[in-house]
Amino acid sequence: MNILLKSATIVDKSNSKLHLKKRDILILNGVIEEISTSIKPAGNIKTLNFKNLHVSAGWFDSSVSFGEPGYEERETINNGLMVAARSGYTDIVLNTNTNPLPDSSGAIVFLKNAAKEQPTKLHPLGTLTVLSEGIDLAELYDMQNSGAVGFYDFKRSISNSNLLKIALQYSQDFNGLVYSFPMDKQIMSKGIVNEGISSTRVGLKGIPALAEELQIARDLFILEYTGGYLHIPTISTARSVRLIGEAKRKGLNVSCSVAVHNLLFSDEVLDSFDSNYKVLPPLRTSKDINALIKGLKEGIIDFVTSDHTPIDIEEKRIEFDNAAYGTIGLENAFGVLNKLFDTEMAVTLLSKGRERYGLSPVAIKKGSLANLTLFDPESEYIFTKENCNSTSKNSMFFGKKMKGKVYGIIANNQIIV
Repeated sequence: MNILLKSATIVDKSNSKLHLKKRDILILNGVIEEISTSIKPAGNIKTLNFKNLHVSAGWFDSSVSFGEPGYEERETINNGLMVAARSGYTDIVLNTNTNPLPDSSGAIVFLKNAAKEQPTKLHPLGTLTVLSEGIDLAELYDMQNSGAVGFYDFKRSISNSNLLKIALQYSQDFNGLVYSFPMDKQIMSKGIVNEGISSTRVGLKGIPALAEELQIARDLFILEYTGGYLHIPTISTARSVRLIGEAKRKGLNVSCSVAVHNLLFSDEVLDSFDSNYKVLPPLRTSKDINALIKGLKEGIIDFVTSDHTPIDIEEKRIEFDNAAYGTIGLENAFGVLNKLFDTEMAVTLLSKGRERYGLSPVAIKKGSLANLTLFDPESEYIFTKENCNSTSKNSMFFGKKMKGKVYGIIANNQIIV
């Protein structure tokens, strides 16, 4: 693959010499050969000229679900990774949201092999416990040796405190990353949306913020006792930000993420009874949104995720109480973040996170493998079902204005534009 990008504005805050500079970028056989103010094409080189072209290090998403194996009607690995590529992602972490669940080394190998020819790299998680039942630890060491980058019982909290303690102690021997979903099931009970004024007004059972915060406080106490590597995915409340900030100041090895929809929508949208707004953790209040955004700016929240979760239409087009949790978001993360923050901040949030999973950092420099996202930060459009590439169409972003158009990626010696 020989490509010449013309007049590309490089967005890379780690490189002061190139940051926000307009340059030509020559890529030969998947490697950045030259970065210069002007490069003349020669030989068998494809020249790309895009309106207002910007280039950054390839984007990374730490929480993506597809469907394969078991739920291919939701999303296959091939199409899901193509959607990720068209959305600007060169690396995604795949959740344990399949049937059968990836709780063995063989399951991890299957996922890796199914994605090995794709431009977007798939990094699978393994379940923390056998069948995600929260009883016995799965084959953590074997799964990590097969390519698992962490261990997560998807959207299921670890109610057994001793199990979390043992997992954190055991996984330290091989630097394993343990996930703990922040939700106390007993306090959550039969709640389905945020507990507050909106849930009372629409008559839906609420999930108090305490359900998340109590679980996080417990997990951090255990982490302080055991040591190890803990990741708390998709936090949603102001106090959660404070708790994790305090833990980091103590020096605990904890990271966390926030879903992009929890930065944009509050629970006031529940008046519509649109089941696409049913997500876990639930949409919270405007006060929580402001705290989450502040937590990102201060570096307490480590990264933003799409928390992309395809769901069959049959599981969404029913009563709100019975609908499944989840929204797709890969195609909208940049368009949302580019509205909430300036472009530099949005790109930084989308580019960070690899190191937490033991992956190599990405650089835009001569001699490096080309791992690039191509985009125009100024274009605006309305997201509709017609321009949605995901197989499942369960999106809370339909009809919303997005700022920023993704052209595609150059990665793994391939180009998707």
